[in-house]
Amino acid sequence: MFRHMLVPTDGSPLSDKTVKRAVSIAKEAKVQLTFFFAAEDRAASLLRDESLLLAIDPQLVANATNNKIKKVLGKAQAEAEAAGVPCQVLSAVSNEPYEAIIDAAKKSGCDLILMASNGYRGVKGLLLGSQTQKVLTHSDIPVLVYR
Repeated sequence: MFRHMLVPTDGSPLSDKTVKRAVSIAKEAKVQLTFFFAAEDRAASLLRDESLLLAIDPQLVANATNNKIKKVLGKAQAEAEAAGVPCQVLSAVSNEPYEAIIDAAKKSGCDLILMASNGYRGVKGLLLGSQTQKVLTHSDIPVLVYR
């Protein structure tokens, strides 16, 4: 049986459902949980809507990113605490969120990654492939996909 699950979350509705399912599994199986948010490196891309804002006020973009991370991970942590399931939260900024997910799982000693089948990736996800698909393709750690 698995002992430690990494649960990437981005605040999307399906990701929120995945968090709830992870908490349920963790409570029943006494599995340690780590929630993870992989923030995209806004400075690495000039193709984002906020590229002009980033050039004008990079601190405003950084603050917005930090606020989103706190909100998403705080919601996941509250879900776990309400169920009496201890957890930890982690985040990282990366050009490649899937790499950050795999790296976080390895560094945290996770033996399972539980993630939603898709999140807020839209057209970019269709063009470049979903982060879930990339994690499935590149991870040595087992991945459980929640639909």
